[in-house]
Amino acid sequence: MANVDPITLDIIENALKNARFEMDGVVVRISLSPVIREQHDEFPMICNERGQMIVGQFGSYIPAIVEQFDGDVNEGDIFVWNDPYACKGSISHNNDWCVMMPIFHDGVLVGFSSIFGHMVDVGGKVPGSMPFDARSIWEEGLRIPPVRIYDKGVLNEGVLAIMLNNTRTPDMNRADLMALIAGCKTASTRIRELCDRFGRETYMSACDMLLDRTRSAMSVLIDKYISEEPVSFTDYVDDDGVGNGPFKMHLSIYKKDGKAVFDWTGTDDQAEGPINFHIHEGLCKLFFGVYMIMAFDPDILFNEGFYDLFEVVLPEGSLLNPRFPAALSNRLNTHTRFFDCQAGALGQRAPHLSMAAGYGTSPHFIFTGHDKDGKYFQLMELLFGGVPGRPRGDGLDGHAWWPLFSATPIEYIENYYPVIVESYRPIRDSGGPGLHRGGAGIEKIYRVLEPGRISIHDDREVVPPWGINGGQFGGTSSKWVVRADTGKTERIPSKIDNLVVEAGDKVIFRTAGSGGWGDPFERPADSVARDVRYDLVSTEQAHDGYGVVVTAKGEVDEAATNSLRSRLKADRGEPQPFNFGFEPAA
Repeated sequence: MANVDPITLDIIENALKNARFEMDGVVVRISLSPVIREQHDEFPMICNERGQMIVGQFGSYIPAIVEQFDGDVNEGDIFVWNDPYACKGSISHNNDWCVMMPIFHDGVLVGFSSIFGHMVDVGGKVPGSMPFDARSIWEEGLRIPPVRIYDKGVLNEGVLAIMLNNTRTPDMNRADLMALIAGCKTASTRIRELCDRFGRETYMSACDMLLDRTRSAMSVLIDKYISEEPVSFTDYVDDDGVGNGPFKMHLSIYKKDGKAVFDWTGTDDQAEGPINFHIHEGLCKLFFGVYMIMAFDPDILFNEGFYDLFEVVLPEGSLLNPRFPAALSNRLNTHTRFFDCQAGALGQRAPHLSMAAGYGTSPHFIFTGHDKDGKYFQLMELLFGGVPGRPRGDGLDGHAWWPLFSATPIEYIENYYPVIVESYRPIRDSGGPGLHRGGAGIEKIYRVLEPGRISIHDDREVVPPWGINGGQFGGTSSKWVVRADTGKTERIPSKIDNLVVEAGDKVIFRTAGSGGWGDPFERPADSVARDVRYDLVSTEQAHDGYGVVVTAKGEVDEAATNSLRSRLKADRGEPQPFNFGFEPAA
């Protein structure tokens, strides 16, 4: 191993971070679909020559792919796949197309670049390829095992033709696929430049040192925040779309022989419907590591250096390790509850650094049909909800779980699709009361201008997002359609496909909020009054949830507030560590 001085190591680290963000920039400039171009639903990473992630978000799946080709990877090769079962859960539903490129420097393998991104359609029985009632993966669209899309620099036209022949949106998919490939090529260029500048051995040694540094830092966090005595937490997914649920997710965390053990024993068996999350063990480790880094020491670099310090137990046949051919397309309802369970378990050892539960899924809205010229359209949009209250302050209103995601601009939707967005606003009282208020869910009202069909997938309609450290639970989700011909308002399920709509109909999409953090009776009364003025909190919730009396002018009645808070605190007693707002049926 070459000796790398601290300044050079710092330069290489930041150059890798910049290359990872440059990959993002290239992808969003080339892609066509609103999901990638506008909402940034793509996840890049850069790995070393062994396939370990050095920078990125989702953790490396490279070794499992390389193994399938017996190490036969060549300069100019680019691989593509989307089948979760064929890649050991490296991606978790068919809509995610994953691209991987080996990186060579003067003929020597020095690493890999990879990106996966959500395609708006990959075939299957419904537009969008995420049927709410799928009972097997065969209903969820084209499954591509790992194959070469480029073989030593030559495009495999046959593979591309098969992929594009099995989607309702071939133009978008082609552009998005080529954007992912371009992002990988960008990283390859930057890595070769680093090898030219510092020397190949120096670059590769620096990657190893970055892994070692993260490992050492994670070892400190494990010793400090994870005990040998197990701590456990349970949360629930509402339903699987086909009439079953709620589904229990149970996590126990403890330390054994210096390693952190994350044990999902006690989680319910796999679902009949498509909420199963076929998670890669390495990805599972990364999720735990990322949470610990963000909660306990955000200066640590995300990479795979700590993987050998973690042990993961994923019972076979469970919601988190389903057997083939279980349906997977709506696994995000389970995926995001995974994060809530982490917060609930880890927060018991460090409540001052924990956070409450959030909106807990990845709500999406799909509208398809034909315009007046007979041209097919397919709008897909991810919606956001309440991000939970946290130690540093209030949760974020109407924000994504994924930090780099952004809302689709309303101007984009209205320019390219026959839709008017009539309203887009936070939902009053959906953020759970707390010293730090939970983030609010959002209400979005779509008025469709052409007849067509609607698909909606969401969760947290039954099981609210819980509060922590005395904080209260947040608001749940709901969906409605207002018929133009009759004016009647109909409530619709949180998971539905092919709902027929006519021109002028309105769809009201209300996402869940999030739980509050800390004792709401300790929240500054002026902050509560401000939230009332901003229409984030009603005067009723200010009174009952925070013990604050707000006048008609939006000001605090201090004498009445002091009296009310004293009485409410006495009636409540000591605040509870968790407030769930839900009791599962026996």
